[in-house]
Amino acid sequence: MFDFDFTEDSLKGRNIILAGGSGGLGSAVAVLLAGEGANLVIGYRSNSERAEQLKQHLEDNFNSRIELVAGDLPDEKTRASFLEASRRLGSAPQGCVCLAGNPARVKFEEVSDSDMVKSMEENYIGPVLLARDVSSAMREEGISGSIVLFSTMQAVAAFDGSINYAGPKTALIQAVKIMARQWGGKANIRVNAIAPGVNAAGMALQSISSGKYDFFLEKGIIPRFGKAEDIARTVRFLLEPDNYITGQVITVDGGLTLRRDK
Repeated sequence: MFDFDFTEDSLKGRNIILAGGSGGLGSAVAVLLAGEGANLVIGYRSNSERAEQLKQHLEDNFNSRIELVAGDLPDEKTRASFLEASRRLGSAPQGCVCLAGNPARVKFEEVSDSDMVKSMEENYIGPVLLARDVSSAMREEGISGSIVLFSTMQAVAAFDGSINYAGPKTALIQAVKIMARQWGGKANIRVNAIAPGVNAAGMALQSISSGKYDFFLEKGIIPRFGKAEDIARTVRFLLEPDNYITGQVITVDGGLTLRRDK
């Protein structure tokens, strides 16, 4: 009667792409997944020293194989390199997490057309094309997998001054729903998004360090700032092979979007 199936170590031996996986949030995801024995293809843009340090740490502490890929996601060659690296680990990816992005911090009143294009390329076009290429590789090998893209709380609720960043990230949410619809069913490729709030890691760390968001704590809008571990656990949940969730957005913000106007 009470014989439930709570599988342990279900990610062991699975090949997972982490685009942007050497950053503040990505490295937490990498440590959690490597701790479960997943093999990782970790992408980075330019900081090769940090990426190599992360690779060494993971290989020294976990039974996990690690490949590194450098480059920008809008570049077709970079996306192809992710898939080639996964195949060196044994197969097309069984999971893909795209943490890469551009904070687009130019004021909207001063933003140029090239700034807007860059934000669209790095926050929408690159992640969507990576998801497309990963899905194609999964379907070619008959793999049922999970794709996790990163949006933002600014795409879930309206925040002043967020147009440059929130616009592409809002489009990404709609793309997630469409991809989940197209690749679901028999193919069973699940696509979901995570919308982080104010986290003391990644893109928001600079703003937290400057005190920009202190009033969220002072006014009791959120109990604390988010941690990289909060995001990593959410990613792990969505990568679970038998997960039953697709086409959804999980907002990990401590309730900030619910109480931001208080």
